[in-house]
Amino acid sequence: MKLFSFPVIKISKITQFIVLSCICLVLVVSCGTRQTPQANLSPGTPNAGDGRIAVGTTAKPRTLDPADAYELASLGLVYNMSDRLYTYEPGSTEIKPQLATALPKVSADGLTYTIPLRTGVVFHDDTPFNAKAMEFSIQRFIQNGGKPSFLLKDVVDSVKATSENELTVKLKKPFAAFPSLLAFSGTCPVSPKAYEIGSGKFQPNKFIGTGPYKLAKFGADSLQLDVFDKYWGEKPVNKGVNVQIFSSAANLFNTFRTGAVDVAYQSLEPTQIKSLDESAKKGDWQAISAAGSAVKFVALNRNQKPLDKAEVRQAIAAMIDRSLFNTRVLLGQGEALYSMIPTTFNVYQPLFKDKYGDANVDKAKQLLTAAGFSKANPAKVQIWHTSSAPTSSSVAQTLKAYADQKMEGMLQFEISPVESATFYKEISKGSYPAAVLDWYPDFLDPDNYVQPFLDCPKGSDAKGCEEGGSQTQGSFYYSDAMNKLIAQQRKEQNPEGRKKIFAEIQEKAATDVPYIPLWQNKDYVFAQKGVNGVQLDPTQNLIYKSIKK
Repeated sequence: MKLFSFPVIKISKITQFIVLSCICLVLVVSCGTRQTPQANLSPGTPNAGDGRIAVGTTAKPRTLDPADAYELASLGLVYNMSDRLYTYEPGSTEIKPQLATALPKVSADGLTYTIPLRTGVVFHDDTPFNAKAMEFSIQRFIQNGGKPSFLLKDVVDSVKATSENELTVKLKKPFAAFPSLLAFSGTCPVSPKAYEIGSGKFQPNKFIGTGPYKLAKFGADSLQLDVFDKYWGEKPVNKGVNVQIFSSAANLFNTFRTGAVDVAYQSLEPTQIKSLDESAKKGDWQAISAAGSAVKFVALNRNQKPLDKAEVRQAIAAMIDRSLFNTRVLLGQGEALYSMIPTTFNVYQPLFKDKYGDANVDKAKQLLTAAGFSKANPAKVQIWHTSSAPTSSSVAQTLKAYADQKMEGMLQFEISPVESATFYKEISKGSYPAAVLDWYPDFLDPDNYVQPFLDCPKGSDAKGCEEGGSQTQGSFYYSDAMNKLIAQQRKEQNPEGRKKIFAEIQEKAATDVPYIPLWQNKDYVFAQKGVNGVQLDPTQNLIYKSIKK
């Protein structure tokens, strides 16, 4: 997730997520008739009489400590066992109060946030929740130095309990998206009696928060979540959840087909998703899909020839055929994207489509000609991707094949795979002319799809970005005007005012083309017949408490 990212993006998070999102297009899906659930599958064996839900996944958590959790597998579990100050309605990117009782009161200078808190809330160990406990949890998140600590460390100047049920947070700089950041799962409160503040002092194998479930068991390949009987809010409609972690997508796929788990989520391959989706249409089970928050894109390095010419970058944007990617790479399981900001935000504007269209080969040739390229003098571009990401490989291969077929030799791509550690080390050094990447947001606000990619506090028109988000992402884009627009939207508290600024940002990004958006992901969950209430949170979390059978 910045992942999820204000300041400079943390590439390491992306690396972890790519493992969860990789696709194998040649996987052979075995076929068979649905069988009776096996009684010896534990704890994933559904039992209609006990009211518990069996969830199957391949996402293995590294830790359950919210101050160090920075992968989907860990954050999804923390999400279901915790509360945050703010949360999201399913299917919406708008935040609403959870442990807070209202949206923050913001000072005129945009630096001080005053947050009223709920009363009558207790942690899983019976410790009372109050402003002091929330102050402790945020301080711990920052000071313990976990993987996501920069999310608050780079933003928060101080946090203080100003009364029993009032928290006051002062920021280093204005940041209008701050309430959305407080909906990030890792910023949840934890019991001050069960945790301590100190660099590296984490509790990876336990969780004690205020949420609707408490951790009853944490094994190598399974977890048991029991309903917290003192939960302050609406209780889960089930009696608890058993999470079974499978060693491969194939095992998850086959186990779900036998009926041995109630719900299957993360991470099935596209061919498996297609197979299960087709069976769902026949009534064998249920398929639930939702627009995801992750995006796929190509970064173009303005410091490398021939991408130093805007016309070449624009030509590549014009020739991109997103429908081809969706058909060949995603098997129809994605949504074409024409801005780095996903369609789930009301500020989204499809300016890449407006300016370049899709598969606009004639426009691409015109732009290349204007830049001085021809059949005799082709523009040659190396495209790099991680060797561990089949989708990125397929994007590069498809792009090359399409250019070879349509561009009459004027634009030629060379594909260069490299192992992940080297890829993420070298991209920020400017080693790659072009690169295929994924982005998983840290928090749901358009800022998180803009600032980590386009902001550059240190750079120049001549040298490009020397330090900042665009340098880390490999585009080395620098624009003083863009820096000012990003700063403006971060200060602007009025939603309509921010929307106008984001429109200007997207317009400039589509003209300068430091990145080419390809698609946003679509999330799929499969549930057995008779299982109801299966929903996804906008941050890709499966919501446990609403599932019943």
